[in-house]
Amino acid sequence: MNPDIADFTTFDSERPPSPIAADWPAIEAWLGLAAGLPSDFKKLADACGPVDFGEYLWIHTPCAEGSRFDYGAWLRETHRTARIELRDLPEGERYTVHPEPGGLLAWGESRGGDVLFWDTSRSADPDAWNVVVHHSGAIPGSGLRLWHAYELTLSEYLNHTVRDSWDMPSPPGPLLGPLPGTLARTAFLPDAQPWTPPAPAAPRLTDAQRRVALQTGAGLEALELLSPPPAEPYLGGGSWEALFAELGTALPQEYVSLMERYGAGSWSRWLRFLTPLRTVDHERRFAIGVEEVLDGYRQLRASYPDEYPLAVWPEPGGFLPFANSIDGDHLGWLTEGTAPDAWPLVIWPRHARQGAPLQGRLIDTLLAWQRGTLTTEGLPGLDPSDDPVEFAGFTAWDTHAYW
Repeated sequence: MNPDIADFTTFDSERPPSPIAADWPAIEAWLGLAAGLPSDFKKLADACGPVDFGEYLWIHTPCAEGSRFDYGAWLRETHRTARIELRDLPEGERYTVHPEPGGLLAWGESRGGDVLFWDTSRSADPDAWNVVVHHSGAIPGSGLRLWHAYELTLSEYLNHTVRDSWDMPSPPGPLLGPLPGTLARTAFLPDAQPWTPPAPAAPRLTDAQRRVALQTGAGLEALELLSPPPAEPYLGGGSWEALFAELGTALPQEYVSLMERYGAGSWSRWLRFLTPLRTVDHERRFAIGVEEVLDGYRQLRASYPDEYPLAVWPEPGGFLPFANSIDGDHLGWLTEGTAPDAWPLVIWPRHARQGAPLQGRLIDTLLAWQRGTLTTEGLPGLDPSDDPVEFAGFTAWDTHAYW
């Protein structure tokens, strides 16, 4: 019989937990769990809502708060990351991951980056599901393994973390802790609300449209199917002629056409296109953003010429950036020759050595990347289990966007 979590915990006086209503039949149906979720988890959620346990573990119960957290989105992203991480294990040691039958199902994470799951393959009874932890690094007792299975249910696992010494209790294992037995409302979710499972949605594209978007189509036609453009692209209040005069060069017509269709914004929540036609300094003009990037590159090149070999605009053939990633990579052109339409694309990668120019033109490169057929430093690829239609997309910016 699982221990009662109330027997080894106390409520934090400054951030006491507070319950958030959960429609368990609807949630369990959305998860595809005929036998439901563990009763100790549901009891904890009903009494406390999302909690910070022992000042170290976040137990994610079904809730949502604006753009900060959505239970369903967190599960999808956590499970996707787990599938990718598990590919590093020998095939015979890999777990399956929800929604696969018997797959790992996430319930929490630690401040140190550990992720905690139930192994739903262990029993038809959810109250007997054991805990599996993906540790962020090897810890004592793990034998250098990052994935560790425990013969403990959720409440048993939490109970064993509440102790006063670093000695590993029985049963042995690389348990987290020692932790205090405190329960507090998760600090980043002070105003969380009940989470409602999303209703089933019809596919965004028909089979015929998917073939065009992912296989047979080309150019803007396919790109617009895969990543629909906004109704009102935001470019800024200036003109291309004024921008070209300020830069001292025209830019490739393909870029101009793409921007006039999409405007400034973020592709797949990763690649950010600078706003090209802002006109005043406090709106962060395109030329100012370019010069800041190139100033940084010049300084690095002066100290590490072998690692930063590119010329920079306006040097002949110099690098001229127009987009960046959320990880600090930069996409731009090598301004070779006097015909901008012939400039090759190049990525200045944040965490890798400089690579060769890309082979395709801008729209073809974006399309291949959105389809998942292009992987290069600075433009991460999709996992084999990902649906490109789900991960492709464009989010437009407005006048308040920094870039």
